[in-house]
Order: sequence, then C-alpha cells, then structure tokens
Amino acid sequence: MKPRQKRAVYIVVAIAAVGLAVGLVLNALKDNVSLYFTPTQVYNKEAPQDRSFRIGGLVEEGSIQREKDGLTVHFMITDLKQKLPVIYKGILPDLFKEGKGVVAQGKMEADGVMHASEVLAKHDENYMPPEAADALKKAKAADTAPAAK
Repeated sequence: MKPRQKRAVYIVVAIAAVGLAVGLVLNALKDNVSLYFTPTQVYNKEAPQDRSFRIGGLVEEGSIQREKDGLTVHFMITDLKQKLPVIYKGILPDLFKEGKGVVAQGKMEADGVMHASEVLAKHDENYMPPEAADALKKAKAADTAPAAK
C-alpha cells in the first residue's frame, strides 16, 4: 500500500470514529433531555406522548386531593387558559400550595393524566421558567383586556 493510500485509510477510519462518538453522545443526551411545556401546549398535543417532559404553571385553587395512603396526590396545573390533571406519588415540597407555581416532570398517559415522577415548587419569582412566566403573563393580559365590540 502506498503512503497516500494509508493516509486516506487513516482519515476515513478517524472520520468514522468521530461520527460514531458524536452519534453515541447525541443518543445519550436525547434520553436525558427533558423538554418544558405549558398546559396549553399539552392540550394542543405539542408535548411528546411517549417520553418524559416537564410541565409548569400554577396549582389550581381547590384542586388538591390526597388519597388515604398519604403519598398520592391529585391536582390540576393551569396556565390560566388550560388545565391539566396530575397524579404524583411521593413527598411534596413544603412550598407546594394552591395558587402557587409548580413544575412537574413525568409522562402523559392515554387517559390524559400526567403521572409525575417529580414535583418542584416555586419559591420566588425567579424560579419559574421563562416560558411559563410568559404564558401566564399572556393569559392574564388576555383576561384583563377589554372585549372587542
């Protein structure tokens, strides 16, 4: 084999190795990325049905229901336009309350209920993801805008 051919083989093998490494890294990241959606986006079927994602908004007033086992909680997350039922089994954060911000991570089931594996409660105004804050501001603005005649 000529030196030029050897060099070409080395280059092809190096490119294939780099491509394989990039493919493995992207595959690993895809499984660990958790996308964020609002209840309106979930209602509009923009959220994935077969993988975990995060949903954020406010805990709807009067929606918290606890089961007798003491760990399972049913509640509604709203962005003031749409609401989504959530079931969570576990210990909730101390700041979890009706009317307060929350982010839940889990999967949507065929029954239209999100089964959360993790619930995070908002502790100050800086905690809410920008997408949730924008959605809530738009919903409040739409509610307070005068009706067109």
